[in-house]
Amino acid sequence: MPLREQARLAIQAAQEAVAAAGRIVVLSGAGMSSESGIPTFRDAQTGLWARFDPMQLASTEGFRSDPRLVWDWYAERRAGVRAAVPNAGHLALARFAAARPGCLQIITQNVDDLHQRAGSPDVIRLHGDILQSRWLDPCRAPEPCDPATAEPERPPHCTQCGNLLRPAVVWFGEQLPPDALTRAEGLARQCDLMLVVGTSGTVYPAAGLASLARDAGAMVLIVNPHASDLDAVAHQCLRGTAAAVLPLLFE
Repeated sequence: MPLREQARLAIQAAQEAVAAAGRIVVLSGAGMSSESGIPTFRDAQTGLWARFDPMQLASTEGFRSDPRLVWDWYAERRAGVRAAVPNAGHLALARFAAARPGCLQIITQNVDDLHQRAGSPDVIRLHGDILQSRWLDPCRAPEPCDPATAEPERPPHCTQCGNLLRPAVVWFGEQLPPDALTRAEGLARQCDLMLVVGTSGTVYPAAGLASLARDAGAMVLIVNPHASDLDAVAHQCLRGTAAAVLPLLFE
């Protein structure tokens, strides 16, 4: 059978799976955001940043050793997120969620806000929010200091106790937000269909959600132009980008 016909039949089968599913979970990764111009973590280490170890730019230890360096790195990434716009894949998911309330839930490994700006409700963020900040250390004041009152430097600091603000993302060696992970695992066990979109499948525990869904009886579809570590878990792999494939599946 010609490759083009195989691709057409694969899309048709996936469309039928979407139409039949009562509970759909989408797990999105960096590949989805890269289509909107947001580089992946590794791809963002270009130019000035290419000479730095990832652990220096994305760990508590790296931040403590050179807070200004890490803050400036994230300031540049934040500017890129604010300049980006949701792509056709983000928009297709949001429109489907609006048309079939309660049917689709998004779990994302991405730290940007493109799903939210596209209009998707209640997105579960496994790795935090790059546009937000939080205190580096737990506040010991009787009444916790408000991050909004931090002195605006690089990085901002508390004028009362000297605590530094840091990006509200999950760094190497840190645990995922317990509430977000618990919700994600529960949804994976309950869904009829899981779409894994634009993720390499190498970062755990997020990558384990696909196996969790399949073991619970869900159909697993992968949307990715490249092979991933989760291909063996999937019932079907659609070789294409989120912006190209998701509109076909959901519209």
